[in-house]
Amino acid sequence: MGDFWVFGYGSLIWRPGFAHVETRRARLYGFRRSLCVYSFVHRGTRERPGLVLGLDRGGSCVGLAFRVPGDLRDEVLSYLRERELVTSVYLERTLDVRLDGAGQGGTVEAVAYIVDRAHEQYAGGLDADHAAKVVRGAVGQSGRNEDYVLSTVEHLRALGIRDHWLEEVGRQVAPS
Repeated sequence: MGDFWVFGYGSLIWRPGFAHVETRRARLYGFRRSLCVYSFVHRGTRERPGLVLGLDRGGSCVGLAFRVPGDLRDEVLSYLRERELVTSVYLERTLDVRLDGAGQGGTVEAVAYIVDRAHEQYAGGLDADHAAKVVRGAVGQSGRNEDYVLSTVEHLRALGIRDHWLEEVGRQVAPS
């Protein structure tokens, strides 16, 4: 089987955790990056949920596409499923993403994890103030929720990707 692509929009951008041979900036149409998932494991608990990113319907999302050698398919998909499907709030899909690049653009199919709006952890569309209140003080197995948001904002900025709503949440949870 040939190489395949994985689309990252949040922590996969700054901590993919799997082998890949190419990384390209890419845009996914029809979904947007959103802090729309209550985290009961990685960045919060059931008693004190945090918020993590999901791909929610509407708009578009600029992120990174990672090309993975076909001989690593089973290993990488197993890793991603263990990481992303821990509470089944995400649905694994293969979606078209548009690769950026001078003369090297084009559309490829990529594995992406979109939010299941029917899942109990779906937080819906929160305004930045409400999201910041949920994020502030939440801690899970992977650490502080504020660190997750701030690291994502920092890495997006370093790639030249602007997400004004997420940046506002980051401003509100950043240490003074």
